Amino acid sequence: MRSAYGTPVRVGVFGLLGSGNLGNDGSLEALLGRLRADHPEAVVDALCGGPETVAKRYGIPATRLHWYRGEYRTASRAGAIAAKGLGKLVDVFRTAAWVRRHDVVIVPGMGVLEATLPLRPWGFPYSLLLLCATGRLFGVRVALVGVGAAAIGSRPTRVLVRWSARLAAYRSYRDAQSRDAMRAMGVDTARDEVYPDLAFALPAPAAGAPPGPGGPPRPVCVGVMAFHGGDDDRARAEEIHRRYLDGTTRFVRALAADGRRVRLLTGDAADGAVVDAILDAVDSPLVSAADAASLADLMKEAAAADAVVATRYHNLVCALRVGTPTLALSYAAKSDALMARMGLDAYCHPAREVEPDRLLEQFRALERGSARLRRILAERNRIAARRLEDQFTALTAALFPAAGPTHALRETP
Repeated sequence: MRSAYGTPVRVGVFGLLGSGNLGNDGSLEALLGRLRADHPEAVVDALCGGPETVAKRYGIPATRLHWYRGEYRTASRAGAIAAKGLGKLVDVFRTAAWVRRHDVVIVPGMGVLEATLPLRPWGFPYSLLLLCATGRLFGVRVALVGVGAAAIGSRPTRVLVRWSARLAAYRSYRDAQSRDAMRAMGVDTARDEVYPDLAFALPAPAAGAPPGPGGPPRPVCVGVMAFHGGDDDRARAEEIHRRYLDGTTRFVRALAADGRRVRLLTGDAADGAVVDAILDAVDSPLVSAADAASLADLMKEAAAADAVVATRYHNLVCALRVGTPTLALSYAAKSDALMARMGLDAYCHPAREVEPDRLLEQFRALERGSARLRRILAERNRIAARRLEDQFTALTAALFPAAGPTHALRETP
């Protein structure tokens, strides 16, 4: 793929990539796979949270997202506050210089238009606005591809997110609720489409072999999360976390008491403390922690399991992608929407109010319907694959107009 000047198209990828969140990195991996297949001549680099990780893992040049290295640490001293403020100014020029080097910039997946987890407006929302504004200023096409969105209570965050979306050249969402949320925030979504999460484009490993007659069942995967509520729950964050941890621990203990092997999964570096707390509290040889470094690793764990109970959104995606019956400890509407799309909406349990006895009942119902649910998931995965083909075709038409005379860029208002 070449630009109008005959040179290879320069593609930038942008986001909190390489920062320890496996879901974000999985979205990047899925996008890079298609770029390399469909546009092998494109020159790709990243502006991201963990440039060393991205460069090493994906083999593309990468630049640090923020000038100030302590951007996501709370600043309490005057020097740190001043440095963080200076960093906001410096990042205007850094972002602009990076954007100008590209023909196209893509934000792959991720919940970049939501605040379902604690979020400060002058953190990533500010960075996203800089990206979209400088893209519009310099005529660089910025695409928000398969992103998540949700209603935002904080007015400053809502304003930044709304203008970021308005200034993007292309938008698509990973569920209808995301599109509805942006419409409610004043963004014209008439030409925006909904597609499955980009991680559904990743290759799925083969399912593990079923146990032999009379043999022990396969393990149960329990995906945990350093969950403290959302952006509007800061006053109750510790209470929410304690209730979630206590309920999840009691559920894992009940599985171990029934003689079930349990594999604890994470999706972010922050989740390790939750795993340690559960292992200490349950203290059973039947409970162990998986060492997953990618969504591919999570998929392998889920494929080898009889069932999955998970909190993080991309833990759910991985389990559903490999067709394993899954129960969601749902912390946001995006989890409920995903489960409904995959035909498992009856198997959701609120992460804010984990009730171990009720959760155990839902889990047993899940296992009783396992064969039927696996058939449903197989069909829903086929539908997801077809829709993602549509997504990548639409993306090429919107962002790479040189591919053909009908591929005109759609500019959103």
